[in-house]
Amino acid sequence: MDDEAYPVELTAPSLDPYKHGNTGTNYVTTFDSGKPGPHAMVNALTHGNEICGAIAVDFLFREGVRPTRGKLTLAFANVAAYRSFDPNKPAASRFVDEDFNRVWSESVLDGPRKSSEMTRARQLRPLIDTVDFLLDIHSMQHRTPPLGLSGPLKKGQDFALGVGGPEIVVADQGHAAGKRLRDYSFFGKETDSRNAYLVECGQHWEKTSADVAIDCTLRFLKHVDIVSPDFLDRHLPKAPPKKQRVIQVTEAVTVASDDFRFVGPYRGMEEFERKGTEIANDGGKPVLTPYDGCVLIMPSRRLRKGLTAVRLGRYIA
Repeated sequence: MDDEAYPVELTAPSLDPYKHGNTGTNYVTTFDSGKPGPHAMVNALTHGNEICGAIAVDFLFREGVRPTRGKLTLAFANVAAYRSFDPNKPAASRFVDEDFNRVWSESVLDGPRKSSEMTRARQLRPLIDTVDFLLDIHSMQHRTPPLGLSGPLKKGQDFALGVGGPEIVVADQGHAAGKRLRDYSFFGKETDSRNAYLVECGQHWEKTSADVAIDCTLRFLKHVDIVSPDFLDRHLPKAPPKKQRVIQVTEAVTVASDDFRFVGPYRGMEEFERKGTEIANDGGKPVLTPYDGCVLIMPSRRLRKGLTAVRLGRYIA
């Protein structure tokens, strides 16, 4: 199923009340408790069609969230792409010129490249340089279980397990096409205490993706300990979350030809018992599972040369 075939069950919230914020950067607001503590940031709309994050940040604004220590920044990233969202063509608003989540290499940000996304990334970068803990809210092409993407480092895995959701955590290296926001600079250094977590909350427009986005956001705020227990008690489910499991990604399959095809209608989380099982064909060359118990992570339908087709991993203790 193409992602455009999924029904749009969510209503994209208006961002007009949040345009001017208080940081000098549109659609970015920072609440300062005036007390010592970390600077946490909740970021939505890295991709303009992933509206569950906008719903979660809008929820925090409407519920009057405030930090009891440190600072809390609420941000809407690729607003230009989001403003083009059309429920009749919902996939078309992912970005304007290029993927906002592939530009976060310092050399790229410091370089001459120009695009709508590069301009926005450079606007946000000075603020992100002050952030201790970042939650970046995303959604996926297909209806697969929500995932937490911790990055490749132990500190990222520990942080994901501290947040407590989603149930499945994926420890991965990112994409050959460019660096993600969650891997930016100090977030990608094991010896630096600053940390980032990316959550994929479900299919882009299914109703439950907004519920997962809100739940993960509240658990993130609880873990970094900057909002009152009363606020969390009012909104978090009373039942504890499911015990998390970690998938270690061993490799990303990058499209090498103009004729890449999966051999089945994969949606993600398919597990193959035997090493050597063919999962795709890339210009006549079979793509095989490299070991027993191989799991497919987020197979893409954007199968263009140089992009990630799928990531391969396995469950670890």
